[in-house]
Amino acid sequence: MTLRALLRERVRGSLDAVQFVADHVDEVAAIAEVVVARRADGGTLYTAGNGGSAAEALHLAEELIGRYRSDRAPIRAMCLNADPTALTCIANDYGFARIFARQCEALLTPEDTLVVFSTSGNSANLVEALTVARDRGAATVGFLGADGGACRGLCDHAIVVPGTDSAHIQEAHQVILHLVCETLE
Repeated sequence: MTLRALLRERVRGSLDAVQFVADHVDEVAAIAEVVVARRADGGTLYTAGNGGSAAEALHLAEELIGRYRSDRAPIRAMCLNADPTALTCIANDYGFARIFARQCEALLTPEDTLVVFSTSGNSANLVEALTVARDRGAATVGFLGADGGACRGLCDHAIVVPGTDSAHIQEAHQVILHLVCETLE
């Protein structure tokens, strides 16, 4: 395959991922409505992910605390993978699978929302975090890929981008997180 053919193929995959989001706007709207409602009740939005999905989780939280497109009051949000001292302490003492669950035990209330990002939906640390969030009565949201994995059944609301190409799944997640920001602003 030539370089140009490869690049065209990758762009087609990106366009397909964005088209998936366009075809599933109702699911995105339902997620945004949950986040807006929990915020109106005084809740905090918590995010989590691993690897590239950790970057997306951080991106959503920072857009809300800072600004997305307009000046407004900050929106209470926190990314659970943003504090390396908490992550390494918890991983050292309790194991990597507990890095988010332990924080959820300390922080989540029934007014809150936990949003997880995962291209497979099978990360043990996200499964454990979602389990704790549900036990605490927090809303659970998944930005997932493939078939949604083990996380899907633990999410009150999930948007599952089909396929196994992590880059394209994350591109769709990026569009979705910006749509959520748009709704909150």
